[in-house]
Amino acid sequence: MTESVRQHYESYPYPRRDPAEEADRLIIGSPSHLAEIDHYLFRGASDLSRPFRALVAGGGTGDATIMLAQQLADAGGPHEVIYLDLSANACQVAEARATARGLDNIAFLTAGILDIPNLGLQPFDYIDCCGVLHHLPDPLAGLKALRSVLKEDGGMGLMFYGALGRRGVYETQSMLKRIAGDLPLEDRVDAARHLLDNLPATNWLKRNPFLGDHKRSDAELADLLLHPQDRPFQVEEITDLVTAADLRVVTFVEAIRYEPDTYLRDPYLIKSVSALSPVDRAAFAEELAGNIKAHVLYVTARQEPSEAVPDAPHLIPYLKAYDGKALARACQRNLTLKVDFDGLPLTFALPRLAPLILERIDGEKSLGDILGDLQSLDSKLDWDGYIQQFSALFRVFRGINHLMLKDPQPRRK
Repeated sequence: MTESVRQHYESYPYPRRDPAEEADRLIIGSPSHLAEIDHYLFRGASDLSRPFRALVAGGGTGDATIMLAQQLADAGGPHEVIYLDLSANACQVAEARATARGLDNIAFLTAGILDIPNLGLQPFDYIDCCGVLHHLPDPLAGLKALRSVLKEDGGMGLMFYGALGRRGVYETQSMLKRIAGDLPLEDRVDAARHLLDNLPATNWLKRNPFLGDHKRSDAELADLLLHPQDRPFQVEEITDLVTAADLRVVTFVEAIRYEPDTYLRDPYLIKSVSALSPVDRAAFAEELAGNIKAHVLYVTARQEPSEAVPDAPHLIPYLKAYDGKALARACQRNLTLKVDFDGLPLTFALPRLAPLILERIDGEKSLGDILGDLQSLDSKLDWDGYIQQFSALFRVFRGINHLMLKDPQPRRK
């Protein structure tokens, strides 16, 4: 990290957080939700009775660190989270949040990502690096530094700024550099407020409905519009970067946003994109939608599959946040799920058995248990017919990052 980046976050720790609010809620998100880590990176078979080590590289004011540390504490077991950030002020906020929660499974380090190979850290099962690599002069060097302390069977959760959904950001950054680039940061924040109040209706940032964080606080505004080192990424650039670091993309989140079929209805176009490679399909979907402002993804050091798939009766499906019975009632009438992706409303068709399956997903019943229940209603239903229905349901809800699988027979060593 450059000194200017460090000074930026010393002045405006990001995101703005009040440790007193920890008593009211746990901020959760992606990546680094424990359910996602288990599902996407460890085939749903994490054994959390054994030691689990996580690194949050570029932890900021602590969102990912607190979420992961709290979930690991709730799971029990000998777990450790290492927080790393170059801003002492951001670290102070994160530590205060941990203290407010009584978390004692976090070690706090003040350093940059490129310092990692020299810190004497033991390898990690999981690494979070959210919103950091795009602030490095050499993102590949940063990702390789992270790779150097990742276990060979481990994985990472990453986030990069997107280019298309942030339309207007970089033009506004350019304007602010022209009129206030030499001023102290506090004065540049003031200049940005004046400029935002005077944007014409045709301005790209004014017309971009996907961005609103800068309206919350000066810290959010400074991070969006006044950052000294900031570049966006598109899908192909991310996959090239990951490959160059000897890693493999498992999935983007939410995966269904990276499928052209999510948006297309024309048979000619659907057939045309079906011949594309997975990366080209994802890139096409990004360009087609035009509203992805950040790319969240999971990557692994392993070449073999790491994501859980519905291929065995003993696997247990569970919904990350939704209630299965409520979802069943909601989709009972027309077998559809309505979702809004950053201002783009979409409707997904669900299979015939969706309500019956959803109301039985409680985090305890296995795929086989649910089939048994359904066979009491339809004795002709076999595993193949059932799993075809479940897979269609899984594609949609896994695609929006809400339906996961866990293996009650942990295999991780």
